[in-house]
Amino acid sequence: MKEGLPVKPLQSLCNDFKQDIVDGPFGSELKRKDYTAQGVPVLKIQNVKAFGIELKKMDYVSPNKFRELRRHSYRRGDIVLTKLGSPLGASAIVENSEEGLIVADLVRIRAQLINTKYLCYHLNSQRTNDFINSMQKGTTRPRVTLSVVRDLPIFVPSSAEQERIVGTLDQAFEGIAIARANAEKKLQHARALFESYLYSIFSMSGSEWTNTTIGEAIRFIDYRGKTPEKTSSGVRLITAKNVKMGYVQETPMEFIAPANYRGWMTRGIPRKGDVLFTTEAPLANVAQLDTDEKVAFAQRIIVMQPERTELDPTFLKYLLLSGPIQQRIRGKGTGATVQGIKASLLKLIEISFPKSLALQRQIATKLDQLNEETQRLASSYRRKLVALEELKKSLLHQAFTGNL
Repeated sequence: MKEGLPVKPLQSLCNDFKQDIVDGPFGSELKRKDYTAQGVPVLKIQNVKAFGIELKKMDYVSPNKFRELRRHSYRRGDIVLTKLGSPLGASAIVENSEEGLIVADLVRIRAQLINTKYLCYHLNSQRTNDFINSMQKGTTRPRVTLSVVRDLPIFVPSSAEQERIVGTLDQAFEGIAIARANAEKKLQHARALFESYLYSIFSMSGSEWTNTTIGEAIRFIDYRGKTPEKTSSGVRLITAKNVKMGYVQETPMEFIAPANYRGWMTRGIPRKGDVLFTTEAPLANVAQLDTDEKVAFAQRIIVMQPERTELDPTFLKYLLLSGPIQQRIRGKGTGATVQGIKASLLKLIEISFPKSLALQRQIATKLDQLNEETQRLASSYRRKLVALEELKKSLLHQAFTGNL
C-alpha cells in the first residue's frame, strides 16, 4: 500500500463496536429443535457468498426466539461475513431480507462511519482476504475469531474518495457481469442445439430402424464383489467417478495391483470403443472407453459391448445420452436417496437405431462435431470466467492499495 494512506481498525468505524460487530449465538442458545418451517429467517454459511446473499434452503425461528436472540440479528443494509469455512471472509450486504438471525459461524457488521458498499468491496478484496487467512486457526475447518474481524485493517480515504471508488468498481463489475452473461448465453445456446439434435434423432423410428431392447442388442460386462485393494500404481481402475456425460475423466487416478487384474476381470475384457454406463451414484452417466491399454473397472459400472456389425459403439453412446432413453432409464430406477438401476431392468429398456451402419456412423459423426463445438465453447467460457474473476481481484487490489 502507498505510504500515508489512512488505515483504521474496523471497530473504530462503528458507534459501538460491541453492539455493531457481533457473531451468532452459541450452539446452546440456538439448537436444531428451535428451527421452524416458517417465521424469522436464519442465515447460515451456505447463504453468504461474496457480494450476495442466497436465500436458499433457509431455516427459520419463531418471533419469540428471534426476540430472545435479537442481539445476534441483522437487518437490511447490514454486512454479513463468514468467519468459518472456505473461503473465509466472504461478505455481502443484506438486500433481500428485512431482518433475521445469523448463526455462530457468521459476523454481522453495522459500521456507521464508512460507506457500506465501499466496506463490502474492501472486505472481499485480496488485501483483506490475505489478512484474514494469516490470522486463521484450525486445519480441517479454518476459522477466525470475532476479535480478528473487529480489528481488520481498513483503508479509509475521504468520503468523496470512497464514493469515487465505489462508482468505479460498480461500473467495472457491471461490465464484467454483462460479459459473463453473454458468455453463458452462448454456451447455453450451443448446449441447447446439441440437446435438441440429440433428442430429435433418438425420437425417430420407422421401417428403416431396428426396434429392440438393450438386453437383446448389447452384451453386458459387470463386475461384482469387493473391488481389489487400491495401490499407488499398477493397472488403472476406472470407477463411476471417472464416467462423465460423454467422456472418461482422468481424475481420480486410481490403480489396482497387476496380480489382482486377472482375478477381478473374469467376467470379460473391455475393448477400446466399448460404452461405459454407471448404474448409480450418479445414475446413467455414459462414456466410451478411449484407450487400448489394460484397465480395470470398479462396481457400479456396466461395460456394454454391442455387436459392432449391427450397432456402432459411438452411436450407442449418444443413444444412451439422449433425452428419451435417459427418461426411460430413470423411470426404471429404484431407490429414494441414491437412485440406481439393476442390470436386469436396464436390459428391458426399449431402444431404436437405424438398420444402416453407415447412417449410424453419419449421425455419430455429426453429433461428435456438435459435441466438440459445445466443449470448445464450454472451455472458452471457463477460461473467460477465470479471466473475469482475475480482473475483479485485480481491480479490488488496486482500489484498496491506493492505485485505482
